[in-house]
Amino acid sequence: MKSRMGAAVAVWLLAAVYYFYQYSLRAAPVVMLPQLSQAFGLTAAGVASLVGLFYFGYAPFSLVAGTAIDRLGARMVVPVGALMVGAGALLFGTGNLTAAYIGRFLQGAGGVFALVGAVYIVGKQFPAAHGATLIGATQMFGASGGSAGQFLVGPLIAGGLAWSSFWTGMGLTGFLIAAVLFLLLPKEKITHQSNWAKDSATALGVVFKNPQSILCGAIAGLLFIPTTILDMVWGVRFLQEGHGFDYGEAVLRSATVPLGWMIGSPLMGLISDKLGRRKPVLMGAGCVLLLCLAWILYGRPGAFPPYLIGFVAGVASGSAMLTYTIIKEVNPPEYGGTTTGAISLINFGISAVAGPIFGSMMQSVSQGQTVGLVHYQMTFQYLLYGVALAIALTFVLKETGPAARVEASLAEAA
Repeated sequence: MKSRMGAAVAVWLLAAVYYFYQYSLRAAPVVMLPQLSQAFGLTAAGVASLVGLFYFGYAPFSLVAGTAIDRLGARMVVPVGALMVGAGALLFGTGNLTAAYIGRFLQGAGGVFALVGAVYIVGKQFPAAHGATLIGATQMFGASGGSAGQFLVGPLIAGGLAWSSFWTGMGLTGFLIAAVLFLLLPKEKITHQSNWAKDSATALGVVFKNPQSILCGAIAGLLFIPTTILDMVWGVRFLQEGHGFDYGEAVLRSATVPLGWMIGSPLMGLISDKLGRRKPVLMGAGCVLLLCLAWILYGRPGAFPPYLIGFVAGVASGSAMLTYTIIKEVNPPEYGGTTTGAISLINFGISAVAGPIFGSMMQSVSQGQTVGLVHYQMTFQYLLYGVALAIALTFVLKETGPAARVEASLAEAA
């Protein structure tokens, strides 16, 4: 039993390391926006659109990854995603704008295989009672990668590392990760191979016809936008242009958000598993995120200790990963990969659509003027409404925690 559990943990860790890697690439552009702007001849909004193309790959390939892993297993699918991310990083580092667009899309398309693979492994290899904790721990790896993509990469770029050299090195790293994943992930019995299209369509139909699945995706997307768009795309520039921080300090403050994720994602999952309930944790954390976001946009920077508000916002944002547990619990267990793909499609589809919209809004409100705090407030005030809507939607979400399931069983027995 111990050896089996040890093997399960090792397999999950492999996928989690891959998730760390792709998240670091997702976050890294925020600390090199001036270099990217100069290299590609783009405005700040143009670079933001280029960087945001990640989500246009991530969202649609969520379904590909989810249905494929349900049919073929992790070993046949997850390494392919790592190869795509590595190739995308190499293309991005060429300095050619067309190649960069293709490369950024590939980074997103391949990156989604990491999370889908890790969540699939959790569902296959571990007891359901620990699901929220382990899915949160998976996000911890991703968040630590996002933090590394800012904390570590920022000083390297400031110290003279060429941005193109960084992307070339990360591309080669992706190929290495793909090889390790293929060698060490266990083989699985392939099922439903002859009816691939029919089985995939059936799985997608079951998941998307369930209103709870749509609710999970919408809540996740609305809770993630403040971090995927405001922090990971505009964060450093917002702190420099809105509050006058120098580059190094802006990088450190922006990086506190993914650092908070690193703690908040497993913590929220653990609290939820201990309480046996999902909704109270999701709603409470959503309220905290709303307050933090309001303070980030409108509060006085020196009123709280440095780095505190960003860190707490990241911790609260980690609660969004509970929806990845809920969607698995409201759908048939044999569709574990498909459910993760479905929620990722909705979640990051929202980010993909929102990214260019916020970029256009920033251009519209600034009208060619020097960008300042008021322009960021006018552009990103709508994030507050989105988080408030996510909290409201949680009220109609089904409670799927272990305590609720026990209560339901007792009620049926009575």
